[in-house]
Amino acid sequence: MSLKSSSHPITLIPGDGIGPEVVAAVQAVLAAAEVGITWEVRHAGARVFKNGVASGVLPDTVESIRRTRCALKGPLETPVGFGEKSANVTLRKFFETYGNIRPVRELPGIRTPYSGRGIDFVVVRENVEDLYAGIEYMQTPGVAQGLKIITRKGSEKICRLAFELARAEHRKKVTCATKANILKFTEGLFKRVFEDVSKDYPEIHAEHQIVDNCAHQLVMRPEQFDVLVMTNMNGDILSDLASALIGGLGFAPSANLGDGASIFEAVHGSAPQIAGKDMANPTAILHSSVLMLRHLGEMKAADTVENALLVTLEEGKVLTADMAGGGKEPSGTKAFTAEVIKNLGSAPKSFPRREYQKIKMPKVTRDAVMVTAKDTRPMGVDIFVATAIDPAVLGPSIEKVLTGLPVRLAQISSRGTKVYPNTHDIESDPVDCARLRFKVSTHGETLDDKDIAELLLRVGSQVLWVHVEKLFKYDDQPGFTKDQGED
Repeated sequence: MSLKSSSHPITLIPGDGIGPEVVAAVQAVLAAAEVGITWEVRHAGARVFKNGVASGVLPDTVESIRRTRCALKGPLETPVGFGEKSANVTLRKFFETYGNIRPVRELPGIRTPYSGRGIDFVVVRENVEDLYAGIEYMQTPGVAQGLKIITRKGSEKICRLAFELARAEHRKKVTCATKANILKFTEGLFKRVFEDVSKDYPEIHAEHQIVDNCAHQLVMRPEQFDVLVMTNMNGDILSDLASALIGGLGFAPSANLGDGASIFEAVHGSAPQIAGKDMANPTAILHSSVLMLRHLGEMKAADTVENALLVTLEEGKVLTADMAGGGKEPSGTKAFTAEVIKNLGSAPKSFPRREYQKIKMPKVTRDAVMVTAKDTRPMGVDIFVATAIDPAVLGPSIEKVLTGLPVRLAQISSRGTKVYPNTHDIESDPVDCARLRFKVSTHGETLDDKDIAELLLRVGSQVLWVHVEKLFKYDDQPGFTKDQGED
């Protein structure tokens, strides 16, 4: 069946484990459908790590994606004990593929406890910020710190992408799920940006849920959702939960979209235990290739390939081991692929058709600064110290060395709870890291860098300091949170 599409150069990363087998299935189906693609085969993952490339990604792989601006990737293994960051994360960072798209739709012939509920939504996950920025420190041998980075720009891009996806798929609602009730600055910023962006899409209903309630609702009544948008870690966790509603990771496609390059991949792992045994289920990566075709504007080709896959699942004549049940003899990857090719040109009987348009990628300023304050005023400094000294002893010893400095020791806290002065008689299990909060002594006074440098010297004469954060007011609003028990 010829679709007579124009030719698109695509970087193809076969991946590890079952990766080459499921990627070969995509190549066979698209070739049979005569979709115009020129594959540039490149490598990343386990064997690249083993060859001493710490990122797990070869330079010629990066150069290929820079040239093609589009990649289809098999699952990559992240070895334990060598290498640096995940090769998957490396690729997302290199190409700023900030938007992770995970469709979650009930599939014909795949029985789950939710069959018949009409599940049909999309998880839109921010893909490069949050705790996944990977900025971590050991403040002491027994206390670790990770920085949660949320930006106005990153939040606006992903929120706009969620609304643009809703428009492209004729969806009516976008739900933002955050932990803004606790993390009022980071998750709170994401929520506020979502609410601002929603005003530009008045035809789409916008709502907010606390993310733990969202997890509850996904299990109780998943059919209520249309588009879900979240920060990176929340989206990572809940998108995997969502895939379980429709059969598991073997059916979960994904797209990593950026302003330049985009990368399409199955969500599942490399499954080395079945690699080379003709047992792998290629459904997830076949569906990922459908997302890729739509991204390229090949809407007819995408529908044709998707319909052939759905007919194959619906008829259930040829299914891989993870799909076959009820005493049916499982088929292999190659036989399943051949059945999909046979069904090219057919359409499923039990799967409601959805009209798709190409997603209009949002335009957000390239300027580094998106938010400015009329007045920025340094009001103090937090100094983290490595110490096991009782706060009731540490506090007075620090206060003694502050003479002549324009600051006072406002409090000492441990893991976000004020422990000195312990005016509320708070019970706290001590650890060997504390935070000393210093504020300016006089209202209206500010703190300059020379004062902070001298303060560090004096604190360092009493205890080992390990980390410093300036405290600012922006337009008379504090840019820092209060501790539990802080007045």
